[in-house]
Amino acid sequence: MPVARDATRGLPAGMRLGTSSWSEKSWVGAFYPAGAQPADFLAYYASQFPAVEADVTYYRVPSPSMVRGWAERTPPDFRMAAKFPRSIVHCGDGPRPDATRILQPAHTGRDTDSFLRAMAELGGRCGPLVLQFPYLGREAFEGLAPFLERLDAYLGRLPGDFRYAVEVRNKAWLVPALTDVLRAHRTALVLVDLLYMPHPDELTERIPLVTTDFVYARLIGDRKRVDRLSGKRFDAIVLDQRPRLERWARVLRDVAADVPETYAFANNHYAGHGPATVRELAALVRGEEPPAHAGPPAQSELPF
Repeated sequence: MPVARDATRGLPAGMRLGTSSWSEKSWVGAFYPAGAQPADFLAYYASQFPAVEADVTYYRVPSPSMVRGWAERTPPDFRMAAKFPRSIVHCGDGPRPDATRILQPAHTGRDTDSFLRAMAELGGRCGPLVLQFPYLGREAFEGLAPFLERLDAYLGRLPGDFRYAVEVRNKAWLVPALTDVLRAHRTALVLVDLLYMPHPDELTERIPLVTTDFVYARLIGDRKRVDRLSGKRFDAIVLDQRPRLERWARVLRDVAADVPETYAFANNHYAGHGPATVRELAALVRGEEPPAHAGPPAQSELPF
């Protein structure tokens, strides 16, 4: 399988950039070659980028055979990060999370074991596994302390043969008490770019951005705004994020000097087209002017 990955060449050692998911059908003709089928997507994606974040695992626990298939379609140096299932970090039947169940062993133990057993099928291709929590306010937890007590216990039960990262979406919780718990369990704080959360470069005076031997970043953006601008078709940039990406480039260069591995993943909702955002960010990290957005690849460029 050819591995070009020109879009992320020349980055600091150990820096892996990619997108959040690889299954977007509107990428056909814009990122995937015209005529590419969903079964072809992952193999082609892995020829362009060195890592991906699997969001499908948030919505259901994957089967071992599904994960084994991902491994078979990617090269040995590829890394796949994945989200813990919603049944562990959210637990609600609708949009509102059920804090009585979040991280509680009686409610999440079986899915935790099944998820980790499946992800083990990736072997060396397995990247960090992410506990992405929804916004949790006082209607869920009285404060940060009871959440941290539960998080501390849960992280302590996880096996040490995976790497973990934690994303919180309550900006008031971005304090040393949180990073202390993460550091104790060698777990990364997810650096997140989300509409109502501070940009990571605003946090350096408040908390350490690095809590273990890798860094994990997620560029999420403003879903409603990008949906409105794109019509929910994610084949082109619809929002200029250059100023924020320049800030991200500085942050990533800084943290990459302190850790062996740095992961950063861009969502379609960040600017309208995840692959183009990754290429723009990679150029800025290298200190280059980002290239004009390329057209679709030729059919002959398919790596299968």
